[in-house]
Amino acid sequence: MAKYTSIGGQALIEGIMMKNPQKKTALAVRKPDKTIDISYINDKSIKDKIPFLKLPVLRGIVTYIETMIQGYKVMMKSADISGFTDIEEDKKNDNNKKSGAALGAIAGAIGSVVGILLAVALFWFLPTYAVGGLEWIVGKWVTDFAFSGIAKAAITQAIKIVILVTYMFAISFMKDIRRVFAYHGAEHKTIFCYEAGLPLTVENVKKQKRFHPRCGTSFLILMLLINIIISATLYTLVPEIGDNSLYRFGAGLVLLPLICGVGYEVLKICGRFDNIFTRIISAPGVWMQHITTKEPDDDMIEIAIAALKACDEIEDEPQDKIEEETENNDNI
Repeated sequence: MAKYTSIGGQALIEGIMMKNPQKKTALAVRKPDKTIDISYINDKSIKDKIPFLKLPVLRGIVTYIETMIQGYKVMMKSADISGFTDIEEDKKNDNNKKSGAALGAIAGAIGSVVGILLAVALFWFLPTYAVGGLEWIVGKWVTDFAFSGIAKAAITQAIKIVILVTYMFAISFMKDIRRVFAYHGAEHKTIFCYEAGLPLTVENVKKQKRFHPRCGTSFLILMLLINIIISATLYTLVPEIGDNSLYRFGAGLVLLPLICGVGYEVLKICGRFDNIFTRIISAPGVWMQHITTKEPDDDMIEIAIAALKACDEIEDEPQDKIEEETENNDNI
């Protein structure tokens, strides 16, 4: 029997995190000896201490921040459990002498800072100032030309979407990233299987779709689309902001929490209801998942099943019952 669930997950390095807001958060990672390590995350939310933060929109802002922090922590933990950190450390030791270790650490830190600055420049400054530049160029040919508030918002977000899609597409060719994307696909398929009320077996999971409307990828695209509406409204009400690139950049940063909160609420609606309206809203994010998810192998699906069972306290069913239910489902 199909059912709605708020269970969500995250693909990791050789593993998957599954989170059940009502119960617990579990981490399943494939160890170097091929066994599966199950661990649990203490993820008490500040919303439990401050009930006011559970209100619509506010809860989305808090959830986004906590998800970013937790996501980084569990990614690092999965790297340790899977032995990925040891492999990378061995590579560094083979390629560098001990005397150069400090210099390498400094270079790594500088590289991280530069990477963040480049990301901000590409994703925030470039789209904002590109609109101003495009308006100036067209103004050379058309007298008194100026984009409307809606046009400025739409062009800015369109450039951001192009940058995001291009970046995701480029890194999808990296071997390690492709494996993470495949685990991402295993996560979605397993949640779909669970929501369909089917026994959690590799065969049942393999039959499911890998594109889920509640995916974080959909959230990113939703944020950009919602930004068009909010920004266009602001530029129309306060033309001075729309006319100045620096003001538009600043307004984008100030509005970011609101956009995150609204995006979270829309994503929850799309995950709960399946109709023409929610399918249209989810479509851009689902299309993006053709890049950010890949078809998983059986080992990856086993990891996803282990993580979901651990987070939802699902006991293994007797094999004869699984085979009977699977046969009945095939006949429907």
